[in-house]
Amino acid sequence: MKRVMPLFLCIVALTALFVPVAAHAEEEIASGCKAAYVCDWYSGKEAYAKDAEKRLPIASMCKIMTLLLCFDAAERGIFSYDEEICVSENASGMGGSQVYLEANGKYAAGELIKSICIASANDSCVAMAERIAGSEELFVKSMNERARALGMENTAFSNCTGLPKPGQYSCAKDVAKMLSALLRHEKYFAYSRIWMDEIEHPGGRKTEMANTNKLIRSYSGCDAGKTGYTSEAGFCLAASAKRGDMRVVSVVIGGADSNARFSGVRKLFDYTFANFESRCVVSGEVLDDAFSPVSGGKQRQVALKPERPVYLFCRRGSEENISVDVQVKELRAPVAVGDGAGCISVYRDGIEEQRVALLANASVERMNYFDGIREIAEGWNF
Repeated sequence: MKRVMPLFLCIVALTALFVPVAAHAEEEIASGCKAAYVCDWYSGKEAYAKDAEKRLPIASMCKIMTLLLCFDAAERGIFSYDEEICVSENASGMGGSQVYLEANGKYAAGELIKSICIASANDSCVAMAERIAGSEELFVKSMNERARALGMENTAFSNCTGLPKPGQYSCAKDVAKMLSALLRHEKYFAYSRIWMDEIEHPGGRKTEMANTNKLIRSYSGCDAGKTGYTSEAGFCLAASAKRGDMRVVSVVIGGADSNARFSGVRKLFDYTFANFESRCVVSGEVLDDAFSPVSGGKQRQVALKPERPVYLFCRRGSEENISVDVQVKELRAPVAVGDGAGCISVYRDGIEEQRVALLANASVERMNYFDGIREIAEGWNF
């Protein structure tokens, strides 16, 4: 005798067949960690989040802010990368991960920064903090000020190393914000991509360094990141990977073991690259149909070029309601290449997502007396 499946069971079975695979996949991405977050670097658009604003200890990932202030200071000319910095006894005596700097020894600033990027060196962190701000305490004040400027609402720093200390916490979303800011310093990548290196001490002694971020060797496109571990924070990792036109920033906090943090970030990368794309809405080329009028110049208009390309972070295969508005302004001669000449706004569903400056693509000299006479003469009708 044939058995007939009850109608309601048929419906349940058919419904199960059409449950999107992605829904199950998303639930598994961040298993084994306390919090996770992944976003597009260019726009900051979120791709996935798990307890992303929960305040947690982040261990050595706080060195991302230490590095950000180092590169900010170098860019402002506060120190040069080849400047020799004298290491204090306080800095050389730091525990935890270190490169065993010699007290009163002199090291190039670039070498100290490199040791932070590669080996997570606590002693180098304090040495750089003392050089930039005069003391670690004052440097930490700057760390918190920079965090507020970046909109990191769930972050407070108590030291520049991430060693356990009361009152220190952050969240996955905030860590992504500060790593995103660090990635805007091109010099950072000169250090972050290094797998093995060494630091030489004044007496000739050398300390080997291996990058704590294993993904730069094992994950295609990964070129930046910072690990962290304390018994309180668990195993943590913030990393970035770039494929094609899309750069992704991923953060995992509180992994059960070292493999969990690397596996977690790898899954976040895989999920984002598989399900999202970076669509070029505005290229970085000279515009074909927009010019800025120029008054008092030898040419009456100048061609324009966007300051940078504009990409929108979108789900693969999605239809987007995207519009572009070009606003140009009149310039007065003389005009130099790169002078601001307006802006391009990109809208999605009527909401402005990005705005990029328009720059003059050529120089225009000021009209002189004879140019004025010639223009008047050319305007006469004989």
